[in-house]
Amino acid sequence: MAAAAAVAWLRAAVLLFVAQVTCEYGMVRVVSEMGGPKGKDYCILYNPQWAHLPHDLGKASLLQLRDWTASMLCSPSDLPAKGFSNQIPLVTRGNCTFYEKVRLAQGSGARGLLIVSKETLVPPGGNKTQYEEIGIPVALLSHKDMVDIFKSFGQAVRAALYAPNEPLLDYNMVIIFIMAVGTVAIGGYWAGSRDVRKRYMKHKRDDGPEKQEDEAVDVTPVMTCVFVVMCCSMLVLLYYFYDHLVYVIIGIFCLASSTGLYSCLSPLVQRLPFGKCRVPDNNLPYFHKRPQVRMLLLALFCVAVSVVWGVFRNEDQWAWILQDALGIAFCLYMLKTIRLPTFKACTLLLLVLFIYDVFFVFITPFLTKSGNSIMVEVATGPTDSATHEKLPMVLKVPRLNTSPLALCDRPFSLLGFGDILVPGLLVAYCHRFDIQVQSSRIYFVACTIAYGIGLLVTFMALALMQRGQPALLYLVPCTLTTSSALALWRRELGMFWTGSGFAVNTSLL
Repeated sequence: MAAAAAVAWLRAAVLLFVAQVTCEYGMVRVVSEMGGPKGKDYCILYNPQWAHLPHDLGKASLLQLRDWTASMLCSPSDLPAKGFSNQIPLVTRGNCTFYEKVRLAQGSGARGLLIVSKETLVPPGGNKTQYEEIGIPVALLSHKDMVDIFKSFGQAVRAALYAPNEPLLDYNMVIIFIMAVGTVAIGGYWAGSRDVRKRYMKHKRDDGPEKQEDEAVDVTPVMTCVFVVMCCSMLVLLYYFYDHLVYVIIGIFCLASSTGLYSCLSPLVQRLPFGKCRVPDNNLPYFHKRPQVRMLLLALFCVAVSVVWGVFRNEDQWAWILQDALGIAFCLYMLKTIRLPTFKACTLLLLVLFIYDVFFVFITPFLTKSGNSIMVEVATGPTDSATHEKLPMVLKVPRLNTSPLALCDRPFSLLGFGDILVPGLLVAYCHRFDIQVQSSRIYFVACTIAYGIGLLVTFMALALMQRGQPALLYLVPCTLTTSSALALWRRELGMFWTGSGFAVNTSLL
């Protein structure tokens, strides 16, 4: 029975792989026959088993695109009197198989076929005999893109079908790498210095609320277990009720990110030489503490930035910049507020979330009807979502190439906040321990470098496998192994494990 089950799982995996191979994204370059606007690329989904598309646009034939969407092209009576000689007809999806449509089109002289679909694009399938009979490319084009083509270029247009090769890595990965490593390094340094300074040095404090720092929260094993259960529950709920819960997550992000932005900017604003006057005496909530005017203006600014992002979050050209800025501020705030008191707590949290990440990326495709990963589906937004909203809990950078994948499916590269926060908490612990044992930040630097190496390994795996990767699969081993090996080499593993042995060196603060 076990062997039979294993064979069944293997067959399912092979079928899934084959389906992915035979379904490819391509592009159709559209230009007007009358001059006018510059040419534009549109996404198509094609099956290379019908006919391959050239990788180079210069080798693709620029042919007349003929609007024949009034017909389903399912019988010879649907053909025009003079056929489709040297044309690429546009026909409507439905009523018959893809093979019947492309056979009729090829028989009437067409050099390609675009099938317009109002539904989700699926690869135009067939069997081996049909593939051998057909010699012209056939692809699906969304109805929305067809409308845009004729609206932008008029009825007299030419089109070329091609499928450029996907680059192994997009240059936007460099931007994501800098943002992620920078956030971990700054957050870990800030959190470690602030925590030790607060515990061992006395400061002259102002009575105003703007001078009071937020209390750090120590993570206990019970809190870790509760947190992971909540993460699992929320992820599954989002998978099944995405359209209802996505707006809740967006609202939470707006509130949390504005708080994080305020926390990050307040130390800078407090150094300004103006705006120190206070609000007059009053009985209003919060205002009765008489905050300084400059801090009140900062709070309004942070709320305004969050609201602007919330209103224009779907503007792909620039809204991602605000989302990344708010996201980095949120991560810095969380790294400063949440504290892992021992390496034992760090190990527990990272290993549990390591299993969580791997399970929801690699195992759940075998448990869902669609065969999709729950984690990837939620992070990128379900294809059948009515809202077309995306979760904001990621750093996102637009792809810098013009590949089919960037045009059709993934215009942005993403890195989840968890892939920054979870290793970042370990980096912060390492910095605190450096200060405790007067080790010139060797743990902090080593763990930060290990995080960067783990992120590079993640990018390499992404390039080789061409599918979403659980970043913690690579980040957790890199950071945990490096930290523990360094402690073992320095003969401080016992102290590192328990977080004991404080010896403050104020020159490192």
